[in-house]
Amino acid sequence: MKKLAILGASGHGKVVADTAECCGWSDIVFFDDAWPSRTTNGPWEVVGTGSELFERIGEFEGVVVAIGNNNIRQQKLIALIQRGAVVVTLIHPAAHVSRHASVAAGTVIFAGAVVNAGSSVGLGGILNTGCSVDHDCVLAEAVHISPGARLAGGVEVGDRAWVGIGACVKQLVVLGADVLVGAGAAVVADVVGGCIVVGVPARVL
Repeated sequence: MKKLAILGASGHGKVVADTAECCGWSDIVFFDDAWPSRTTNGPWEVVGTGSELFERIGEFEGVVVAIGNNNIRQQKLIALIQRGAVVVTLIHPAAHVSRHASVAAGTVIFAGAVVNAGSSVGLGGILNTGCSVDHDCVLAEAVHISPGARLAGGVEVGDRAWVGIGACVKQLVVLGADVLVGAGAAVVADVVGGCIVVGVPARVL
């Protein structure tokens, strides 16, 4: 029986767990700092705090971090890897990832997502439901591409950047580290790191 530990018992965590089941993981438990006041996350058990996971890493064939905050997710993944955890990648069977794309450890790719040839996804990415990453895109660490968001070919996305639900990014655009693209925005020019952009066309707040 394959045992998977998920750090972060949230709504996002439920989708991660559901994806894990679809990938063949049969024994899934959560760790969250809300334990012991919180003992379940949907149909799955919450069995300990985040710090307890670090003490029990050897019990699990795989570990994944289901924390939406990009900065915290990146930090936790690095710490888990340093402690010897087997950080896994989860790709829903209903997603399409080209065999000519690369996906790093700790990334979760949900149903309906598409990653096309020549693209790469760094450590701990979230490619959410129905998003698309076209050819030759480069996503750095802990990036989140929200449901229904679209990246055209050759887009570069810096560490911890977040592309909001339904947003679109024009081909060859570069999004710097920690950029936040608002829901439904249309990004047609490069965005400097740390900026928030919204609207059509997207403008810096």
